[in-house]
Amino acid sequence: MKIKPLHDRIIVKAAEKEQTTAGGIILPDTAQEKPQRGEVLAVGPGKQLDSGTLAVVDVKVGDHVYYGKYSGTEVKVEGNDYIILRAEDVLAVLEK
Repeated sequence: MKIKPLHDRIIVKAAEKEQTTAGGIILPDTAQEKPQRGEVLAVGPGKQLDSGTLAVVDVKVGDHVYYGKYSGTEVKVEGNDYIILRAEDVLAVLEK
C-alpha cells in the first residue's frame, strides 16, 4: 500500500455492501446502505499529547472494526477504495 496514516488516523477497507436483505430480496444500488464495518489495513503512530508523549492507538492492523456511518474520508488509491478515520471514530472491534 502506498498510503501511510499520520497521527491517530487509521486506514480501513470497507466491507462489501449488502446485495440482498435477510429475506432474500435483491437490493438495487440506490437502496444499498454504506457499510459501517471494515478491516484495518494501516495504523498511524498515535496522537501526540500536550505532555509530549504519544497516545497509542487501540486498534491494530488486521482488526475488523465498526465505525460511524458518516465518519472518515473516502479515498481511492491505485484503483482501490479506502476510508481514513480518526481512531476515536472507531466504535467497536469485532473479536474472533
